[in-house]
Amino acid sequence: MAASLPPTRPRIPGSGLAKGLAVTLRTMTRKSVTEQYPDAQPELPPRTRGVIGLFEENCTVCMLCARECPDWCIYIDSHKETVPPAAPGGRERSRNVLDRFAIDFSLCMYCGICIEVCPFDALFWSPEFEYAETDIRELTHERDKLREWMWTVPAPPALDPAAEEPKEIAAARKTAEKLAAAQAAPDPTEPTESTGSTDSTESTGQTGTAGRQEGES
Repeated sequence: MAASLPPTRPRIPGSGLAKGLAVTLRTMTRKSVTEQYPDAQPELPPRTRGVIGLFEENCTVCMLCARECPDWCIYIDSHKETVPPAAPGGRERSRNVLDRFAIDFSLCMYCGICIEVCPFDALFWSPEFEYAETDIRELTHERDKLREWMWTVPAPPALDPAAEEPKEIAAARKTAEKLAAAQAAPDPTEPTESTGSTDSTESTGQTGTAGRQEGES
């Protein structure tokens, strides 16, 4: 047998209207605040998704950002170059050289997937949002324009003081401490001054012992 539902309280006629009027009255008593944009720039949080900047030196043309983009608004062109061997007798290698990197912001939906999937930290969010154009074709930013947005990328936030030290910094610090300890340690091949003083002390002790024996005799 199904359990019976708990009894519901009868609704008072007009209670919904009274709640709505109460919200209106509370809003009417508050002072409205208008931001004087563009005379006063808004204070944006550091993680604002304004525009995407490109750090070209970190890009390896892996095409991962273009493949994962759901809007297909990233255009990348590249070519291969042969790199001579680093040592005599070595083998030549080939590397990708970036020719074009463009983002069409008229198609971009600012999901940030391209930034998340980039394995080499070549894409960053910039809080800048004032790049409207009268021509939609001007919203396709080429590599030079994307590089300019890097100057507006904010610095990363400071680490939590209670957080664990990053592994990279810990490894570098341990290496530096070992190097400093090795430089401060004395060289075992070099003679020390303590040997001479020990010998003189021993000879002095032997002379004093011989003198006491002669006096006793």
